[in-house]
Amino acid sequence: MKTQAHVATDPKATARILGAAALSLITLFILFSLMRPASAMEIKQVKSPGGIEAWLVEAHQVPLLALRFAFAGGNTQDPEGKAGVANFMSAMLDEGAGDLDSATFQERMEDIAMRMSFEDSRDTFYGSMETLSENRDAAVELLKLALTKPRFDQDAVDRIRRQLMANLAYEAKSPDRLASRTWYETAFKGHAYGVSPTGDEKSIAAITRDDLEAFRKNNFAKSNLKVVAVGDIDEATLGKFLDEVFGALPEKANLAPVADVQPVNGNGYKVVEMDVPQSVAMFGMGGLKRKDPDFMAGFVLNHIIGGGGFSAILMEEVREKRGLAYSVYSYLSPMDHSSIYLGSVATKNESIAESLEIIRKELSRIAKDGVSEDDLKNAKSYLTGSYALRFDTNTKIASQLLGILVEDMGIDYVTKRNAQVEALTVDDLKKAAARFLKPDDMIVVVVGKPNGLKGL
Repeated sequence: MKTQAHVATDPKATARILGAAALSLITLFILFSLMRPASAMEIKQVKSPGGIEAWLVEAHQVPLLALRFAFAGGNTQDPEGKAGVANFMSAMLDEGAGDLDSATFQERMEDIAMRMSFEDSRDTFYGSMETLSENRDAAVELLKLALTKPRFDQDAVDRIRRQLMANLAYEAKSPDRLASRTWYETAFKGHAYGVSPTGDEKSIAAITRDDLEAFRKNNFAKSNLKVVAVGDIDEATLGKFLDEVFGALPEKANLAPVADVQPVNGNGYKVVEMDVPQSVAMFGMGGLKRKDPDFMAGFVLNHIIGGGGFSAILMEEVREKRGLAYSVYSYLSPMDHSSIYLGSVATKNESIAESLEIIRKELSRIAKDGVSEDDLKNAKSYLTGSYALRFDTNTKIASQLLGILVEDMGIDYVTKRNAQVEALTVDDLKKAAARFLKPDDMIVVVVGKPNGLKGL
């Protein structure tokens, strides 16, 4: 993910760039607030003359286009010994391309009020762009250059490397970041999922521009590309747009195979000592994959357990009844080659052991007894009622649809989703709970100086 925007060193240039940035952000905020609701949208399947497919939602009320796209692969494609390449790449693609150096590229983006960003995940590399219609051709050209002709100039590589090193130093002092890194390393030892997406000092120091270019050539291709466009563009124009931006990419990606894997079973607590007054714990076990027939039941079950904020059972038991922690939460995290159920709690060192014991007991109880009819009724009401809020702006629509497209849930998922939630029964949730709520298998990582816990 981009860590820091370029800022020119000349004071006048800085003022001009920052002023343009502020104006463009205000303009985009106003325009985004005028987008039509999800109930009015029609999702179209578009195929360009060159054969590139995309989903399109036309919205011509305001002259703005939001584009989201993804390449399958992500951090799992980092070369051995070079962990962090995908993350490094996400920060480099707007640092100059074609005949434009980093400063000139950034200035062009600001001049046309264009927003471009990139983000890495374990299984996918994401990109996004927003532009005003009047500047669409110029924005298309910049995006095309970023994807097909990034410069990777040494001065930009070195500058971004320093930023990534600074992030690693921060991560090493952050209990939350360290707990997450350690959890994945423990759960998936020897697998790509167990390698930190941000790498370490040795791997980041070893990454060269050749590594970045090799990653781009291997991962950016038509065969693993998904695209969503929302806004002021029609089918014919989008078809030309797709060929212009993505047409020069290779037909097929050259991805390294990744094996399916299950997280190891936990046994006790893994304690990472850090001299802080509050301990952070991450707990988790195997979950349900996105296309599992019990996934929706598991999703709703998790909302009741730890995903529903102050109404969730864990929040009620740990915070509201006992005042042990400010926050506790959980979530299902399906991945391409595994699935996990994760949660976290943070509290003072002397309270972490009791908090984790309560969490373990509640998960065991729910695995055995399920949840109540009232719990399910309230969860259904919230989840179906709030779903439309995910589609109230162009950018939200594009992001939501890209997630559905990447997960291969079908173009009609938006219209079917609430009915799937409404159809669930307490028996469905109990069945899902029996499949993945297994507290005895839970991996628990605690960062801090916890009282009453004995680490492995």
